[in-house]
Amino acid sequence: MTKTLRKAVLPVAGLGTRFLPATKATAKEMLPVVDKPLIQYAVEEARAAGIEQFCLVTGRGKTGIVEHFDVAFELEATLRERNKLRELAMLHESASEPGSIITVRQQVPLGLGHAIWCARAFVGDDPFAILLPDDLVLSETPCLKQLADVYAKTGGNVVAVTEVPREQTNRYGILEVGEDDGRLVEVRGLVEKPDPAVAPSNLSIIGRYVLVAEVMTHLARMERGAGNEVQLTDAMAKLIGRTPFHGLRYEGRRFDCGDKVGFLEAQIAFALKRPDLGPAVRRFLRDYTDEAVAAGA
Repeated sequence: MTKTLRKAVLPVAGLGTRFLPATKATAKEMLPVVDKPLIQYAVEEARAAGIEQFCLVTGRGKTGIVEHFDVAFELEATLRERNKLRELAMLHESASEPGSIITVRQQVPLGLGHAIWCARAFVGDDPFAILLPDDLVLSETPCLKQLADVYAKTGGNVVAVTEVPREQTNRYGILEVGEDDGRLVEVRGLVEKPDPAVAPSNLSIIGRYVLVAEVMTHLARMERGAGNEVQLTDAMAKLIGRTPFHGLRYEGRRFDCGDKVGFLEAQIAFALKRPDLGPAVRRFLRDYTDEAVAAGA
């Protein structure tokens, strides 16, 4: 019987050096897309997939992430006094249930696999989701909900996948593909950041996973892979043939918010979807487009 998916791990220990100086004193996961931080998008996506318990794998200087999901008594009191009920309701939406979020510390940056291993006590013997907040997906059905629905049918492991240009395979975890119905792919192998000349496909994993707890056994060996880091991809590869393993071509558009251009594009895409902002954003985009055309760009 397939266990119900109720847990999620969110690795948030990175330094965010690509966004310095903005991230000198602020966690990169707290950078807002429109008016909501990246970490909140990830948590809300997980909740929409039925996740009830969260483990944030943090590093030094990341206390603001935890505080974001806490109750801000003084702020709420001030909002009530000023009758700012809409803003108060927005705060309540971001608050978490008591005891639903825990944190563990990744003391040394040894890679994504090591960060996930730090959450082993939280995971126990249960299946769990992983969400990388840098990957933001705009979709009708939340991306993790799409994976959770597949997991409920297939069990085992499910990862979100998308096609990338072959010359970029050395940036991602790449699938060796078995049966493929155009949406759901049988995973026969995984390779972390292969050279384009030897990559088994151009189908790449993005930052959404549903995994069985057995992956922790392989991570515990602390085997170094690409970049001399403990790679999650390498540990997942050892699950193939032991439990079902599928890749899902998810519906939606992914934005790499760990990249400045991707982050700026996400701002525009998410603002355009907002009824309160979309019309104004379209107007100023037309102005900038007209300026670019006039300048011969």
